Amino acid sequence: MKLPWRRLLAAFSLAAAMVLAPTAAASASVSAHSAPTSGWNNFSCHPSAQHPRPVVLVHGTFANGTDNWLAFAPYLVSRGYCVYSFDYGMLPGIPLIGGLGPIPASAQQLSDFTDRVLAASGAAKVDMVGHSQGGMMPRYYLRFLGGAAKVNALVALAPDNHGTTLDGLTKILPYFPGAAAALTAITPGLTDQVAGSPFQQKLNAGGDTVPGVHYTVISTIYDEVVTPYTTQALSGPDVHNVVLQNLCAADISEHVAIGLTDRIAFHEAANALDPAHATPTTCLSAFS
Repeated sequence: MKLPWRRLLAAFSLAAAMVLAPTAAASASVSAHSAPTSGWNNFSCHPSAQHPRPVVLVHGTFANGTDNWLAFAPYLVSRGYCVYSFDYGMLPGIPLIGGLGPIPASAQQLSDFTDRVLAASGAAKVDMVGHSQGGMMPRYYLRFLGGAAKVNALVALAPDNHGTTLDGLTKILPYFPGAAAALTAITPGLTDQVAGSPFQQKLNAGGDTVPGVHYTVISTIYDEVVTPYTTQALSGPDVHNVVLQNLCAADISEHVAIGLTDRIAFHEAANALDPAHATPTTCLSAFS
């Protein structure tokens, strides 16, 4: 039995590495519990009339509230937003790496943080932007934890809204007795994201959306983590699904880059946060 387990763990380690590698260098030098002094995570920030809602940023799996947003948070701050991020889903003994705990518990952490932002800002609602798990997990908050009354818009970058097969990786689990149970016990935040998991069934039962929230999903055809990428799209009365390559065919961002560095995706996310002042997103948005 040792060989199959080694293959299984190696496969999951590879999947983890794909997500984690681009942020590892930043993790070594930046604390996961403090953001750079750029107006980001400034609880004295008062929303302006132009941008009356604070923006809560929700990181992805194997990331944290600082590293995931080193580019996008300042992008929003420079445009006049009050911007906040936080860590969730941390496991004991594993520093800097979040999104590994059970997703319902992570959603409660999001709920608590949102209440803190609302209390500090005096705003009635927030907007949320999430990457990967961070684009999907807030939907649990909206549906089951009362978040719909506190959130105006959810903008999701490469979210695993209907789970993922990790390019078929999850299909090998049934061939290894006990593997799924072991992974659930060790990293429940991962197995909650597998397509068809009990969590995914509960999240999506009865429809993808809740009334009163504006949803935007921004995907890339080159996504190698949330596969197939078409499962990221939501259906509902107030949903805008966008594929980056339909805005700029030259955009080659994959799952990580869409949330960490892609200014074309950033521009489209900013449009979703302020649709009244939206401007067309094109390849030139990379330089705006």
